[in-house]
Amino acid sequence: MEQLVSPKKLVDQAYAAILDAICDGTLKPGARLTQHSVAARLRVSRQPIHNALLVLKAQGFVQETGRRGLAVVPLDPKLFAAIYEFRSAVEPLAVRLAVARLTPEAIVRGRALIKAGKAKAKGKNARARIQADMDFHFFIYELADNSLILETMRLNWQHLRRAMGEVLRSGELSNRVWPEHEAVLEAMIEGRAERASTLMREHVVRAYQDVASALSAPDKRPSRSA
Repeated sequence: MEQLVSPKKLVDQAYAAILDAICDGTLKPGARLTQHSVAARLRVSRQPIHNALLVLKAQGFVQETGRRGLAVVPLDPKLFAAIYEFRSAVEPLAVRLAVARLTPEAIVRGRALIKAGKAKAKGKNARARIQADMDFHFFIYELADNSLILETMRLNWQHLRRAMGEVLRSGELSNRVWPEHEAVLEAMIEGRAERASTLMREHVVRAYQDVASALSAPDKRPSRSA
């Protein structure tokens, strides 16, 4: 985590910095967090750190550890299963809603996202791969024009980022994702809403299988004390 220099509110900055460190693996599951240590690292007072940690605790990223304060929550396979169950229902709906709002400008943007995603899939930057994946899905959420879908998935994707790094570490899996995204988009462009919706659901189900497999690896299983 780097020193905060942006003019944004310090609480928002602190929240974003800590969340990014958790999601990209800089702060490992079980890592202890104290207001003093985080404030010193980010070079701010304890108050914005206190408020940021309260939000992260409410959202399930950190938890109480008795007298030791707070710690990063271990990866929970049940949470990811719940998120993907939700996604398998909501994302096909988002696709159907988006088809009706697909303008020529949106088509250009969607195809540009596909092109950029394929290029990033060939690289070694896991964070860029994850961001490209998120960008495509948020393109659909935004087109759907449903605030509940957008805001709910905004939080869910922060949890998903923690597991996606393991999944997209495999170039083979990352390369498979983009033809699936492209198939969804092209069905949308053709006006085949139900076909695009079905393709999205299949994509989400396969993504969950990848995540479940990554989380079941011996070094990713939660400890008995988690």
